[in-house]
Amino acid sequence: MKLFRDLIPIIVFALIYLLFIYGSDIIPVLMKFFGGFGMNIGLIVGLILIVIILASAIRILPEYERGVIFRLGRVIGAKGPGVIILIPFIDRMVRVSLRVVTLDVPTQDVITKDNVSVKVDAVVYFRVLDPVKAIVNVEDYYYATSQISQTTLRSVCGQAELDELLSEREKLNMKLQEIIDRETDAWGVKVVSVELKRIDLPEELVKAMARQAEAERERRAKIIAAEAEYQAAQKLVEAAELLAKNPISVQLRYLETLSTIGQNNAKTIVFPFPTEIAEVFLRKKEEE
Repeated sequence: MKLFRDLIPIIVFALIYLLFIYGSDIIPVLMKFFGGFGMNIGLIVGLILIVIILASAIRILPEYERGVIFRLGRVIGAKGPGVIILIPFIDRMVRVSLRVVTLDVPTQDVITKDNVSVKVDAVVYFRVLDPVKAIVNVEDYYYATSQISQTTLRSVCGQAELDELLSEREKLNMKLQEIIDRETDAWGVKVVSVELKRIDLPEELVKAMARQAEAERERRAKIIAAEAEYQAAQKLVEAAELLAKNPISVQLRYLETLSTIGQNNAKTIVFPFPTEIAEVFLRKKEEE
């Protein structure tokens, strides 16, 4: 369809040229061939020419498109949306979409600041703000934005360390957007956002990070267990000091323990041994 529209001006020009040069010879032949219809052949040809000219002169643009108009090779501005009237054989229109474009940045091999080789890819969202700049200042704004996105991705990720690349993605996304937007501003392109999608690490590095995470978890577990032992020892010291102040409480604790043993295991025979008897024997041994 586009090729047909481009050929319409040439066809119209050729028909007009033929009628202008050979009209006196062609019209009598057509009148003789068609008989009674020969009188209307000029009118029919004129109507056909008018329809062809209108078809080549009228363009309809949707809300999300603009048309950059070139008149005899010189740009006269952007028009649209709606109906656009062009001068046949003189004006040429280039359509530009103003919708947000999703650009998938291919996977890039990056060496980080701490000499780790990773593979990074991203997605860039951009839209055209100035259709005239997007057509006049750059040959293909989509391809140019794709290339500048790839080079900027490699440059920014190469300046960051691996830990920063993994933990501070939001900061890197903002930096990428700022740089790419600054470069594409001369092309009338506005970068809406940039997002890092996937970061592929070498298998050896993944295993090393897994061992590091496991060791970190073991360290935390040992620290927690040591803190628990320390707190338990503090509580035992406090309990011993409290029992030393009230000796009768030791006897009560002793009886409570006997009661607990008797309830939990009925087959166990418990013979209570008074601690006073042990103290008598100890005093006699010391006197001897």
